[in-house]
Amino acid sequence: MTQEQPEEVRRLEEAIEALNAIEDDEACAQAVSLALDAWPEHGKRLAAIRRERVNRLHDQRRLSWASIGALLKRRDGKGVSGARAQQIGAGLSGHSASKRKEEKKAAEGQE
Repeated sequence: MTQEQPEEVRRLEEAIEALNAIEDDEACAQAVSLALDAWPEHGKRLAAIRRERVNRLHDQRRLSWASIGALLKRRDGKGVSGARAQQIGAGLSGHSASKRKEEKKAAEGQE
């Protein structure tokens, strides 16, 4: 079951489809390359917006991390765990959170 997409997400998906619909292969490849070149910055900006809003929900509205996780729906309609919501609030990506967990395990093994 997929949830209803917010208007802004739908427009982003439409923009991607519009790139795909460019008939001229050269023009399409160039436009997509420009979009992909800018994507890391867009991804960072989106992550920063989400982090800021998640922290506001936790600090100002006093929502628990579990409640916030339930709000952060994925395409499959499921939320994320409270622990993941807390990692998002701390600015940890899924990759960096996994890396820190592995480093902690390695450090514990050396003790």
